[in-house]
Amino acid sequence: MLDGAAKSIIQPTLDRIGRGLAGWGVSANHVTLVGLLIGVFAGAAIVAEQFFAAFVLILVSRALDGLDGAVARATAPSDFGGFLDIVLDFAFYGLIPLAFIIQDPQQNGIAGGLLLLSFYVNGASFLAFATIAQKRGLSTDARGVKSFYFTTGLAEASETLLVFLAFCLLPGYFAWIAIVFAILCFYTTLSRIVEARSLFADAD
Repeated sequence: MLDGAAKSIIQPTLDRIGRGLAGWGVSANHVTLVGLLIGVFAGAAIVAEQFFAAFVLILVSRALDGLDGAVARATAPSDFGGFLDIVLDFAFYGLIPLAFIIQDPQQNGIAGGLLLLSFYVNGASFLAFATIAQKRGLSTDARGVKSFYFTTGLAEASETLLVFLAFCLLPGYFAWIAIVFAILCFYTTLSRIVEARSLFADAD
């Protein structure tokens, strides 16, 4: 929901930095991999209950996630780069809730598991929608130039980032925040199913 507004604000800066990195020979895939590595460090910081450090590392990781696309646009976007980006994004999105579950399994286990389930279902609907859209030759630039059909929703990357940062600022409220966000993710999945039913339905 917030991705469009966030993109319009930060994209020009990311594009300038991306062109600079591309000029130095840095590839988009390098940026993607470093972004995930920093995300792993954020997860380790959460397990160690270093929540402020995790907060900063999550911000850096997601900044790099936006920057890899800028580098790709400044060079030559590739199908493999798009594939790697989405796979590692999903790895990051699962990593942070898992870290909170490990940090306090008794307090965070059920809510964290519910959140991971909602991510799993939401991600499946996102990728399945993109696959069928590509099969039908559909395209969209709702979130800029992407390697696949990118559907919008109530729970997108910006909302997920804000929730992860809230987890770090208010770790004692992880369970409540996770449950509310899981509901929003399930709602996003339902809305995507409704959209798919309208867009993909074959004539009887």
